[in-house]
Amino acid sequence: MPDQETSEPTEYRQYRFALPPGATDLLLIRHGESAPARADREAALTDGHSDPELDPVGEAQALRLADRLASEEIAAIYVTSLRRTAQTAAPLAAKLGVTPAVVPDLREVFLGEWEGSAFRKNITEAHPIAVQMMTEQRWDVIPGAESTEAFSERIKRGITGIADAHPNQRVAVVVHGGVIGIIMAMASGAGNFAFVGADNASISQIVVHGDRWIVRRFNDTAHLED
Repeated sequence: MPDQETSEPTEYRQYRFALPPGATDLLLIRHGESAPARADREAALTDGHSDPELDPVGEAQALRLADRLASEEIAAIYVTSLRRTAQTAAPLAAKLGVTPAVVPDLREVFLGEWEGSAFRKNITEAHPIAVQMMTEQRWDVIPGAESTEAFSERIKRGITGIADAHPNQRVAVVVHGGVIGIIMAMASGAGNFAFVGADNASISQIVVHGDRWIVRRFNDTAHLED
């Protein structure tokens, strides 16, 4: 009887994520630590929003962030209209030779009567409205603050605009803790405040593919660890 030819069985490897055609890979970076609020002086404001500069700790974080991402293929860098994001992006922009573009829609949530130093003070002292805000997961329990719906709408508009401009590319977007929180909530279907704890100079990551937002990473701080 003739020998029967044998062949290796077909193998099926575990799925490895690949960027879908036309999708955009967004690195969401929270700005470095900003200067502390002080009760003895007025906080700097831009268009009604608190606009502190980076603390020296935040400047050091920005340098570490730049070292971490210097070898990445980043097509563009985006910042908001608040200076702590531009200051955080500056070292990375210098390394990559990229000029950051400003997207005002991605500025931090507007805190109404708590803009300036009031928000930090009231959070630290567990003000009853601060407790209510965390319980209900809504910013607009603060008098005059932006509603969750309005905040989500403008953030979605800003992210969609960036994604539409960069199909098949990776971009860095330096934003704020509240912004990262609502982006991750929208992408994952989690509660509004489920992701509000992003650390300063941390990296989170989503992939935008049309109407689909895919979570890839949250609060990566490996570059900040000694």
